[in-house]
Amino acid sequence: MIQFFKKFLPYLKGYYSLFFIAIIGGVVSALCMAGITYLVRPMLDEIFINKDLLMLKILPIFLVLLYFGKAIGAFIQTYCMGYIGEDIVRSIRDLMLERMMRLDLHFFNKNRNGELLARITNDIGLIRNAVSTTIADFVREGIAAIALIGVVIYQSPKLALIGIIIIPLAIFPILILIKRLKKLSSRVQEKNADITSRLNEIFNNIEAIKAGNGEGLENTRFQKENHEFLKLNMKAFLINQLNNPIMEVLGALIMGGVIIVGGKSVIDGEMSAGAFFSFLTALFMAYTPIKRLINCIVSMQMAIVASDRIHAVIEQNPQIVDGNQGLKSGIDTVEFEDVSFGYDEENILHHISLKVSKNQIIALVGKSGSGKSSLVALLMRLYEPRSGKILINQEDYRNLKISDLRDHIALVNQRIFIFNDTIASNVAYGREFDEERIVWALKKALIWDYVQTLPQGIYSKLDEFGTNLSGGQRQRIAIARALYRDPQVLVLDEATSALDSKTEEAFRDIIASIAHEKIIIIIAHRPSTIQLAHQVYYIEEGRIVNEGLHH
Repeated sequence: MIQFFKKFLPYLKGYYSLFFIAIIGGVVSALCMAGITYLVRPMLDEIFINKDLLMLKILPIFLVLLYFGKAIGAFIQTYCMGYIGEDIVRSIRDLMLERMMRLDLHFFNKNRNGELLARITNDIGLIRNAVSTTIADFVREGIAAIALIGVVIYQSPKLALIGIIIIPLAIFPILILIKRLKKLSSRVQEKNADITSRLNEIFNNIEAIKAGNGEGLENTRFQKENHEFLKLNMKAFLINQLNNPIMEVLGALIMGGVIIVGGKSVIDGEMSAGAFFSFLTALFMAYTPIKRLINCIVSMQMAIVASDRIHAVIEQNPQIVDGNQGLKSGIDTVEFEDVSFGYDEENILHHISLKVSKNQIIALVGKSGSGKSSLVALLMRLYEPRSGKILINQEDYRNLKISDLRDHIALVNQRIFIFNDTIASNVAYGREFDEERIVWALKKALIWDYVQTLPQGIYSKLDEFGTNLSGGQRQRIAIARALYRDPQVLVLDEATSALDSKTEEAFRDIIASIAHEKIIIIIAHRPSTIQLAHQVYYIEEGRIVNEGLHH
C-alpha cells in the first residue's frame, strides 16, 4: 500500500493547495465529531441530572453548530479529494495512451487489444475509485478515529486500555484476508481482460462469424469466460466481506468489557454517568471510522493490483530508439544492405540487398508470406533489422527522427484503416486540413464522383471500419489519403486488389503521372500492375531469387 501512494505522490504536484483545503475540511469534521461526543457528558450531568436551565439553552445550540461544522468539513474534504482523484486519473489515462503510442508494434503484437483496453478502462476505473473515494475516506476516517480515540482516552484511560488490548487481535486475520484478496484481485483483473479481449475479437470479426454460422460457438465461449469471471468475483467478494463480521465480533468484545468495567466504576462512584456515557458514545463513534479504515485497506487491494498493471505499461520503453537528425532534403535513395529480419526466433528475411532512387518505380513480387510486406514495415521503422543496414540518402536510417522518416513515406496496403469520422478527416489524417487538396486527392483516387453524390459531400460521416463503403471505395479513400500526404516514397501493397480492371488501368495512369520526383514501391501479383516498374524483384522465402525488367 505504501508503494501505491509512492507511485501516485508525483501526481499531486499542482494540487497541494487543494489537498491542504481537503485536510483542513477533514480535521474540522473530525474535531466537530469529537466535540459532539464530548458534549454527551455535560448534557447528561448538567441538564438531565442537575436540571440546569442555562445549559438547556446553550448546549443544543453548540450541538447544532458542531453538526453543521461536521457536515461542511466533510463536504469540503470529499469534494476536494474527489476533484483531485478524478483529475489525477484523467492525467494517468492521458499518460498511459501517450506511452502506449510511443511503444513499438512488437508491444501491440504481444498484447491482445482487449487486454490493453481493460488496462486503460477497467484498471484505471479501479484507480479512480481508490484515489477519489477510498483515499478521501481513508484521510477523513483516519482523522476522525484519532480525534475520537483522543476523547476516549481523555474521558477514561483505564477503560480505553480495554480497546487497546483487544484491537490488535483483529490485525492478524485481516492481514491474511488482505494477502488472499490481493492474489484474487490479480486473477479477477486478468479474467476481465480475457472477457474484454473476447468481446473485442467478436465485434471485430462479426462478418466472418455470421458468414460461418459461428454465433453459437462464440456465445458458448463467452459464457464459459463469463462464468469463470463470476466465480472469481464471488471468491473476492466473500473474502472482502469477511472483515465485517470480524470487526463486529471485535466491537462486541470491546463494548462488553467496557460496560462491565465502566458500569462498576459508575456504581462505585469513581466516575459520573455523564462521563461514562460520553466515553461510551465516543467509543461507539470511534468504532465506525476504525471499521471503515479497515474496509478502505481491504478494498484498496484491487486498486494496488490495477496500479501495478498500469505502471507495467507506463514504465515500458520502446525497443526502437529514435534518432536525432532531421530529414531536411527529402529522400533521394533507399537502400537495403544485407538485411535480415524475423518477428520471432527464426528469420523471415535473409540478406536482402536492393537499392531504389528518386524517379524510379520498383515492384516486389512473390508468393504470400514471402516477406514483401515485412520489407515495407522495416522501411517505415515499424520494426528493426536483426542484421544489416537500411540507408536513406546513404546514411543509416537509425540516426533519423522516426517522425521525419514517416512524414516522407505513405503506405497503402490491403488492410484499409477507415476512422469513424468524415471523408475529409480520413483523407487529411495526420496532416494539416486543406479542403482544396482533399478534393484533388479524391479526384486522383477516382472516388470524387461518388463523394459528390453524398448529401454532405466530403463532410459525410464514415462508419467504423468504413462499413458504409464498398471494398473498392475503402481502398480508394486509402489511396486518396496517401496522395494527400504528397510523399516522396509511395508504397502500394496490393493497393489495387479491390479495384475492377477498368479502374485499375486508370489508376496505373495516375501512378505514372505522379511518379516524378518520387520513389514508388509496388507489391502486387497482377502483371498489369507490375509492368509500371523499372525494376522487378522476385522474393521467395525471404530471399531475392531474381531481379530484372518486367518481361
